[in-house]
Amino acid sequence: MAERYYVTDSDLSERFTLYTRANVGEVFPDPVTPLTSSTGLFQAELGWRDAWERMGAFTHDEFPPDQFSQLGVVGGYCYLNASLIRLFGVRAPGLSWEDMDEQFFGAMPGVPPYEEQPGDEDLEKTQKIGETFQWVLSNTKLDDLEELTEGRRFTRQLRSERPDFSEFTNEELYAQYSELLQMHRQFFSQHIFTTYMATVPVGIISGVANAVGRPDLLLPIIAGFGEVDSAEPSHAMWDMGRTVRNSEELSSIFDKGIDGLLDAMHQSGSEETKKFLSDFESFVYEYGSRGPNEWEARSPTWETRPELALSAIDRMRLAGDELAPKAQNAQRAQQRQEAAAELLAMVEGDPEVHGELSAGIAASAAWLPARERTKTNNIRLIHEMRMRMRAIGDQMVQVGAFDEIEDFGFVTDDEYAGLFENPESMLETIRSRRAEYYKLLEREAQFLFDGEADHPETWRRRDAVAEDVLGEGESLQGMPGCTGQAEGIARVLLDSNDPGALEPGDILVAPLTDPSWTPLFVPAGAVVVDVGAPLSHAIIVSRELGIPCVVSATDATRRIPDGARISVNGDTGLVTILSS
Repeated sequence: MAERYYVTDSDLSERFTLYTRANVGEVFPDPVTPLTSSTGLFQAELGWRDAWERMGAFTHDEFPPDQFSQLGVVGGYCYLNASLIRLFGVRAPGLSWEDMDEQFFGAMPGVPPYEEQPGDEDLEKTQKIGETFQWVLSNTKLDDLEELTEGRRFTRQLRSERPDFSEFTNEELYAQYSELLQMHRQFFSQHIFTTYMATVPVGIISGVANAVGRPDLLLPIIAGFGEVDSAEPSHAMWDMGRTVRNSEELSSIFDKGIDGLLDAMHQSGSEETKKFLSDFESFVYEYGSRGPNEWEARSPTWETRPELALSAIDRMRLAGDELAPKAQNAQRAQQRQEAAAELLAMVEGDPEVHGELSAGIAASAAWLPARERTKTNNIRLIHEMRMRMRAIGDQMVQVGAFDEIEDFGFVTDDEYAGLFENPESMLETIRSRRAEYYKLLEREAQFLFDGEADHPETWRRRDAVAEDVLGEGESLQGMPGCTGQAEGIARVLLDSNDPGALEPGDILVAPLTDPSWTPLFVPAGAVVVDVGAPLSHAIIVSRELGIPCVVSATDATRRIPDGARISVNGDTGLVTILSS
């Protein structure tokens, strides 16, 4: 049994022993709270297993029914079981464990090799996965995936039918939370299934491009789809930013800073501010579920803390019209068509390869945007759960049971019944857990471990300074994410909540990115991210917005001096210091 460092920590698999923060670090960049760990996280675990079974890769009897296997929590931080992901590569036709490592780890060093165990290879499962892969290629439009369309309709309906929480008791609100929680398993299963299926057309395109000696054609072919849900808020923010930029009055209000901005606009009373406030209200209604660390119910969102969205709009308003995301996307769409035609022409003499490539290109237009749709559906669902818990938190603050609304996150599922009976019974426990949480937040979770993690007190502090800071002429090698080259001033931002230093054309250097970072991509000249791989959020969004992107640039936020002039090559993954 693994040592427990925090109330959220879980048992770890004894058979599947390699764990990583890859990919999940974007989903849960901070420690998970006791509420999330005891509710949503295990529903996600079960949803992942459902997705594995739907693919044909695993059956439920390969996992213990009441313990985490695919996920795990150590030192408060969520981990993915990389051994299972590798095993999927072993069982899937045309894939390998090395392929899965590349997808999840990128260029990360120090990953131990896979060691085969009895039962790893399973021909029956390989056949079933192959059948699933073939089915994937039959879907060529996002609308073909009806369950995702239905998920979008359902989660939007949840928002439109949100009740007046003041009419319910805390017990009733928690019952609503628990009812929505049961949907999380299904929605998360769709997300995982879609994520893996998106790799099928990409794998076909990549295989052909590499075989003909044109790997550079892959990235343009899997960009410019124009139907990526997580990019939609950026388009809406851009339009509002143009409104501010073209208004002397609004520009003057924004120039005074984000603090008190909404109040200042309400006090103005002009038609211009009224129009902006109306547009912003519509924006928050539609996209208010988004925000930093948005899978965690305790985290703020654009609805609960609208200044986060206003900060991004403030950065966008300073950008020139040439950076309009719709124009960038149109350019990428044209490049996609040209690159696809070029690659198809190169294999025209081989009808079998040509047919497979055509199918892969067509299917990519459905499955790559589909991944972002499933993510958006999940986030909308979690937000409606969040708002019910915030209503409980508000009531608890009023009776002195919580210090702050977000304290609801420090109570586990099985503790809530007792809390409602005796509201003040857990105050000291909550305070202790909150203090421990913030202590863990000071650490950068170990990226990878096999069997057992190091003690959290040995993990690198987030505020640690790199000893090998890059100097003029030195380079950092990462993984290409989105094609293109850019030069500009490096702006090292560790928190998407505070983008004030980012000016149009600056190179955004970030530790990782979730959708709360997306609006900051728009004015940026390029994006460089510490971690990441082909499935990373940063890559998917940068492709749609037309921003050169490099991921898996290890310790970029520590090694690249803030304010240095740098060059970013999205084709090769090379980041170079020009002057500091």
